Amino acid sequence: MSSVLIAILIIIAILVIAYYLVKKLALLLVNAVLGLLFLFCLNFLHVMGWIGKPDLGYSLATILICAIGGLPGVLILVLLNILGITV
Repeated sequence: MSSVLIAILIIIAILVIAYYLVKKLALLLVNAVLGLLFLFCLNFLHVMGWIGKPDLGYSLATILICAIGGLPGVLILVLLNILGITV
């Protein structure tokens, strides 16, 4: 009887942990998609050209920073580009 109760508690704990991981993963996925979309819009509209700087481009490092960092990653890339540091 007690082994069945322990098994049920373990299953409930696993389900709760999986729920929180999926919830956080969905948030990270949305942030990554928004970051890549924002990078595309910046380059498509040539926003950096408005302030006299070249576009950010699509190198592997730039895409990874935008995918992992999301919107803050794109903003960091923009600030680095304004300061003259290219990635």
